[in-house]
Amino acid sequence: MTEKTLEPGSVLGVLGGGQLGAMFVGAARRMGYHVAVWDPNADAPAHQLASHSFTAPFTDTATRAKFSHTVHAVTFEWENVPAELCEWLEQRHRVRPASAVLRIIQDRSEQKQFLQSRRLPVQPFTTIESPDQLAEAVKEVGVPAVCKTATSGYDGKGQWALRQRSDVAQVEQALRKIARPGLRWVLEKFVNFDRELSVLVVRGEGGECRIYPVVENRHEQGILRMTLVPSTVSSDVAAGAADLAGQAVTALNGVGVFCVEFFQAVGGDLLINEIAPRPHNSGHYTLDACSVSQFEQQVRVVCGMPLGEARLLSPMAMVNLIGEEVRSVTSSRGFYDLLSIPGAVLHLYGKRVVRPGRKMGHVTFLADRGEVAAERAHQFRNRLA
Repeated sequence: MTEKTLEPGSVLGVLGGGQLGAMFVGAARRMGYHVAVWDPNADAPAHQLASHSFTAPFTDTATRAKFSHTVHAVTFEWENVPAELCEWLEQRHRVRPASAVLRIIQDRSEQKQFLQSRRLPVQPFTTIESPDQLAEAVKEVGVPAVCKTATSGYDGKGQWALRQRSDVAQVEQALRKIARPGLRWVLEKFVNFDRELSVLVVRGEGGECRIYPVVENRHEQGILRMTLVPSTVSSDVAAGAADLAGQAVTALNGVGVFCVEFFQAVGGDLLINEIAPRPHNSGHYTLDACSVSQFEQQVRVVCGMPLGEARLLSPMAMVNLIGEEVRSVTSSRGFYDLLSIPGAVLHLYGKRVVRPGRKMGHVTFLADRGEVAAERAHQFRNRLA
């Protein structure tokens, strides 16, 4: 134990109050901590569970001072919280991950340049500082390609596909509509991949790491639909992904919970797509299928406690509930049918407004064998459809 260790009864601050924040609050409260949630959205799920709630804009200086006076340490559940706010809080409290790490990760261009400079594999890319540069960038990177906003954007938002050179004019027009001073984009070569994989890495103050099993992710329209663990990749590929994920987080000198997302290209090469400096949707399986969840690890790191083990207790398949799909499992018949499936565990996020493309909850399917869990998840997806 060190003098930096925060005991139960301390107040942990979290910036952002979505489902990840709510799950962090749940883990912290179970371990005896209080939590102060700061999210400008008064309907954010984490506010329902928090000991202290702050709903002013992140730019409000009076709230900043009050929040700082309330908490003993700070973390965040979303990489798009203001880095300037984290820097200010960092002068007064432990903030995990650190603001320097957040600054690198929340800008896709900075992140990819950082990884490339550390000889970590990423797909070919270039940075665009104005819509006028798109055509030249396409000549450099080639097509097919994907153009993404360098900052913000998630679940497929802020992205445009260029399947052929004739798409340049249409995408250029879309960029002009949102262009503003300082806004940049990243143009990435489209990767012909076999699988999308991700790895959770937890890194402590002393550099010790806990690396969770490699998981396989399946997306639709940029939104994660299903996660399988263990993945179907070979042991060599799994070991390679785990090693690269650990290298990436260590290179960042990151302290906290990170998710490293990969493409496994046709031919087997692994390319780092993005790094999230927080718990991740693809890591929700840890709540039900692991000895220590990603959210408990987040609590442990921010409190200076020993890291937990990253042991998988059961094969699992997870399905996200998107938009109106949540109604099909919360009706009396749908709820009954879901709970009749062996190994099914339902998590609802407490969001009051249902919107297309919005993650409303997820279902975890546990089984003795991965193929059984996957089959139950596929049957459930078909029923939703």
